[in-house]
Amino acid sequence: MDIFLLISGFLLALLGIVGAFLPVLPGPITSWVGLLLLYLTSAVPMNSTFLIITLIVAIIIWLLDYLIPAMGTKRFGGTKYGVNGSIIGLILGMLFFPPLGIIIGPFLGAFIGELIKNPKDVKRALKAAIGSFIGFLTSTFLKFMAAFVYACFYVFIFFENIEAFF
Repeated sequence: MDIFLLISGFLLALLGIVGAFLPVLPGPITSWVGLLLLYLTSAVPMNSTFLIITLIVAIIIWLLDYLIPAMGTKRFGGTKYGVNGSIIGLILGMLFFPPLGIIIGPFLGAFIGELIKNPKDVKRALKAAIGSFIGFLTSTFLKFMAAFVYACFYVFIFFENIEAFF
């Protein structure tokens, strides 16, 4: 059973890294489940504090993934219309056009939201939409780093306890 948990956990840790780039899969949470499976083996002593802290971090990053594009819109001069458009675009893109809609939705939502507020200011609308896209890139990078760190934790913990497995 330990070997099954070990292999499954490692695959989930790697899948979490891939999930950082695939909007359908929650990368850091998937990598965290890989860590959990490693700790469920009899070879690795349970460290509930570590697991709780890494779970909280994974959940925070998962939530931020939905907020950062709107924050990017605001940071690049978007109004409430652009921010709300970015959020609506994210939701609609996620629901109706996955996975590409998660990238394009916030961009179009911010752009359209700004145009609703001021139809003549296309430059400002485009700037807000670019902010949304930069927010998306930022959240993707954040997810990748977290999933990568969790995968590194997995490998480090495995090698720290390798004698117990074999």
